[in-house]
Amino acid sequence: MQWIYDIFMTHSALQAVIIISVIIAVGLAFGKIRVWGISLGVTFVFFAGILAGHLGLSIDPTILHYTENLGLVLFVYELGLKVGPGFFSSFRKGGLQLNLLGLGVLLIGTAMAVIFSLCLGVPIGDATGILCGATTNTPALGAAQQALEQLGLSANGAALSCAVTYPLGVVGVILGIIVLRKLLIKPGTPLSAPTEEPDGTFIAEFKVCNPAIYDMTVRQVSQITKTPFVISRLWRNEATSLPDSDTVLKKDDHLLVITTPADCPKLKVLFGKQEARDWNKKDIDWNSLDNQLISRRIIVSRPSINGKKLGSLRLRNQYHINISRIGRSGLNLLATPDLVLQLGDVLTVVGSAADIEKVERILGNTEVKLKEPNLAAIFVGIVLGLIVGSIPIAVPGISTPIKLGLAGGPIIIGILIGRFGPRFRLVTYTTRSANLMLRGIGLSLYLACLGLEAGGSFLDTIMRSEGLLWIGLGFLITVIPVLIVGAISMKVCKVDFGLTCGMLCGSMANPMALNYANDIVPGDYATVSYATVYPLSMFCRVIVAQLIILGFV
Repeated sequence: MQWIYDIFMTHSALQAVIIISVIIAVGLAFGKIRVWGISLGVTFVFFAGILAGHLGLSIDPTILHYTENLGLVLFVYELGLKVGPGFFSSFRKGGLQLNLLGLGVLLIGTAMAVIFSLCLGVPIGDATGILCGATTNTPALGAAQQALEQLGLSANGAALSCAVTYPLGVVGVILGIIVLRKLLIKPGTPLSAPTEEPDGTFIAEFKVCNPAIYDMTVRQVSQITKTPFVISRLWRNEATSLPDSDTVLKKDDHLLVITTPADCPKLKVLFGKQEARDWNKKDIDWNSLDNQLISRRIIVSRPSINGKKLGSLRLRNQYHINISRIGRSGLNLLATPDLVLQLGDVLTVVGSAADIEKVERILGNTEVKLKEPNLAAIFVGIVLGLIVGSIPIAVPGISTPIKLGLAGGPIIIGILIGRFGPRFRLVTYTTRSANLMLRGIGLSLYLACLGLEAGGSFLDTIMRSEGLLWIGLGFLITVIPVLIVGAISMKVCKVDFGLTCGMLCGSMANPMALNYANDIVPGDYATVSYATVYPLSMFCRVIVAQLIILGFV
């Protein structure tokens, strides 16, 4: 049975693949177990790796280092590619406030880690690992390890301190949410007030009652206001029509308008009156509104459309249809002429069945084509990300130039390519399942290797007073920023509990806490807030982890 021993214990490429695969499989299996409604998911791979290391399993150090870095790069690049389309728009309107609050969580936790290092004598590398574990942010740990290795220092202390503080990092955010709910929410008060997405569309019905726009065309009306809007349908004398730029508006016309929540009051002044009917319910059957017009969702799948502006296609004039809104990466965008289309965009088109079929042939509307992975964009982006991550950047006051590294460079390029790639006719679209698969594989490889590397001395660290100190400091770094910023958000900024929960989970990169928030908060408000805050917080934590190392070593 020597061959069985060799498979698991003798270092080789085959043995490395088997050990890493077993760790990932066991970790994912146990990650599905829920305790008090909480499951660790893919994060349990980290602890499965620690257990394997503690039991004496190991793999070739070169293979371990390579696989760990490959997993980290793949994860952060695909993460940037996913959040890129909505990254910059997250700063608009309510999203700006949420992002500022999220940065407040980051700054308080970072300041606490630095203070603990200076006052308690915790090495700055270990303190950074504590910060990463307390905020459940493994990409930031990867960036910190890169910075330590750049300075010729060991990164094992950062990995160990992250490992021992990670569990309470998960639980601490949930405990903070529970405390905020108990202290700041009165019994019987709704946990989340109805609100709109910080960045999205809003459908409203207006009645033309403003004499100033009587007998004006839609084009003339749009020219006298800077507020963007799209008129989807026009009702006049119980007849439904599809308006275009030359349609003349008459007194008492009813208009179905797609705009944004913030611009709706301006359009009410412009048109005269807003009707009370709620057109934003998900169960509205748009095809039953009239007999002539139907509404259909069309997917952009033709590569030649990628990167073109919507107005350049002249679809409305040629086919007498209206595009009311465009879905992209979970966001609803207003269909303005300057909007650059991307593969995978979902256009809501209103018109006759015959005209919509013609538009389908122009845009593609073939999901099968979108299922083919665009591997070239992935690897080109990774190469560019690694090049950018290797560029030395001089920072005033720091003797050693900072590098974005394996975690910072790919996530920046991923965000930029996801947002601007189509403008250069670069096909960046991947299906949601493909993106999740690549991110899951990358994160699993990284966590398995990270845990395996730290597992040999994990229990010994916990048993020492030093390990207990790390756990206590990590818990404080988790809970205190959550309580402070959560209270400011709800009491000073008047952000409701649901959005506050999502903001806190996003700023701490804690999807496990988000699952808990979704269980207690009705609707999708926590998820929307999480998606708004997460990209910027993730990016800043990766950069800050390096700045701490380079600035205080």
